[in-house]
Amino acid sequence: MDCKNNGGNMILNELKIGDLTAKIPIVQGGMGIGVSLANLAVAVANEGGIGTISGVQIGFREPDFLTDPVGANLRAIGKEIKKAREKTKGIIAMNFMAAMNNYELYVKKAVEEKIDLIVSGAGLPMALPKLVKGSNTQIVPIVSSVKAAKIIIRSYLKSDRLPDALVVEGPLAGGHLGFKMEELVENKCMALIDIVKEVKLLLSTFEEKYKVKIPLIAAGGIRTKDDIIELKEAGADGFQIASLFVPTVECDAHQNFKSAYINASDEQINIIKSPVGMPGRAIETNFLTRRRRIINKCHKCMPNCNPKEIPYCISEGLINSVKGRDGLIFSGANLGNVNKMTTVKEVINNLVGR
Repeated sequence: MDCKNNGGNMILNELKIGDLTAKIPIVQGGMGIGVSLANLAVAVANEGGIGTISGVQIGFREPDFLTDPVGANLRAIGKEIKKAREKTKGIIAMNFMAAMNNYELYVKKAVEEKIDLIVSGAGLPMALPKLVKGSNTQIVPIVSSVKAAKIIIRSYLKSDRLPDALVVEGPLAGGHLGFKMEELVENKCMALIDIVKEVKLLLSTFEEKYKVKIPLIAAGGIRTKDDIIELKEAGADGFQIASLFVPTVECDAHQNFKSAYINASDEQINIIKSPVGMPGRAIETNFLTRRRRIINKCHKCMPNCNPKEIPYCISEGLINSVKGRDGLIFSGANLGNVNKMTTVKEVINNLVGR
């Protein structure tokens, strides 16, 4: 991808994933629960990027969510994809956590609804090739190291498949992270740009051998046009952005959630240990600092989750916050330039220099 500045305007190539082509190589990161649904995804897709609907506990607004969360989630997957299709002809992806309960069931539902892409991390999404077999849905795993990328590619080859693209997520991303807690706390993680270089080198060997192109999408802490130029020169073909899209009028979250991003200082964004057993990055809230809460209802969203042992229910925390109440608010690092309400168009224009 040729990186040039022409009178202050950056030239970016299209992002081609399988038979799909995004005019702008910006992928909106999936944000759950309910932060990125059809409204935000459509806005990004209509600007020429790739919009992403989060599939995590997506049925939280359905009337029977508390009594039948699986049924509610399956129904909501169909509803949100249909809603998106009615409002855009652009590319729509769906993001699922590989570690969540009923993962395969939810992915299959999205594939049945003819979703364009499945983006999947928070665990290694080894099952994706079989879940999309016979469909036109492209598969895009998320990795945080060259080791993970190698494991996934070799696994997919056993199914005569390669990833259609690969998201390489660095340590400055929000939500659940693919790094060790102590590495994150002590700032000892490999920088995103260095991970990109390593994975790009790995991908080049498979691209040459199998005569295919596997786009590399950099993710985690990307905030400016300069960030994109730097990562582009390191080998990235696309750029996944999440946090910048939260304080937009199109974002699906409550205004209180958006205001938390706008008002957060860097000191208020911390590494936490999530109840699901993975480290994550979140904005400091009363919900996180209060003592352990009694969990009256288990949503059975994650395997091996014992309500008697965890400090709080992650589904409850995320649902509370997206509805505007005190809860768990995941975010990326470096929110210093996220200081006002904006629009998807403005965010993208600032990133690509339009």
